[in-house]
Amino acid sequence: MSSLSTSARPGTGFATAFAALCLGAVAMGISPIFVRFASASVGGAPADVGPFASAFWRVSLCLPLLYAWMRIEERKAPADAPRVRFSRAAILAGLVFTGDLLVWHLAILKTTVANATFFATMAPLVVVLVVWLVLRQKVSRGTFFGLGLCLLGGTALIGQSLHADPARLTGDLFGLATAFFFGLYFIVASRARKTAGAARVTFETSLVTAGLLLLVALAFENRIMPQTWQGAAALFAMSYVSHAGGQGLLSIALGILPPIFSSLVIFLESIAAAVFGWVILGEQLTLIQSLGGALILLGIWVARPES
Repeated sequence: MSSLSTSARPGTGFATAFAALCLGAVAMGISPIFVRFASASVGGAPADVGPFASAFWRVSLCLPLLYAWMRIEERKAPADAPRVRFSRAAILAGLVFTGDLLVWHLAILKTTVANATFFATMAPLVVVLVVWLVLRQKVSRGTFFGLGLCLLGGTALIGQSLHADPARLTGDLFGLATAFFFGLYFIVASRARKTAGAARVTFETSLVTAGLLLLVALAFENRIMPQTWQGAAALFAMSYVSHAGGQGLLSIALGILPPIFSSLVIFLESIAAAVFGWVILGEQLTLIQSLGGALILLGIWVARPES
């Protein structure tokens, strides 16, 4: 059975990989707040940077840290450890992640954070459908059941904040496109991890993404550099917390955990976003939202790899 299947059995390092995945989901869950601080207009003033520029800074500012991590990881790795440089899967992961960040940052600014987060959480559905229908690999009943519970939980968690507004339709569609690209990222990044370590995959993917995003930002943005300390701080925080932390931990997990199960655990990002909204923005958490978070946790447990 291929490692893409959720029937892969937990072995040495499973608990560590699962913990890394959970922490990565939390780190990515706060990214919408950073994007708002860096890109959105405040008090009628012009936005500090546009969505494409903020996406570029997100992946580029932490490149020195990712490079240092890669060199340290490979220095400590056994001599026979796989370390293919810029594999096709890593380059493809960079291309897919570029599309993910472009539409994600546009979704956050063109619709509500709740709408953008809700539609982006459809990524696990994309992973399941691609693995099952395109790659023709077996997907267990527990995975389908766990996915259903997570989708119900996500709807309960964010559904009360959703707003059906034709004026935000474009942003909602960008949110769905985010789910498509992020779902593909799980699959191609998992393949890249077969021939390289987590640090190399994260660095090379980020380098490809940064180069492409810079071209897009130069072509479509009027301003690339942040204009305020608040904007610069938000960009640094987003880069080091949400990207280096979130994507780096995700790469570590994808070297051990199947992409389908990993994508389901990313539903924790919705829980983290709701908690951060409550703590930082003062948004209320209702009983239904709490039950939604519980359903997500139950869905992840149901879909766990077989022991």
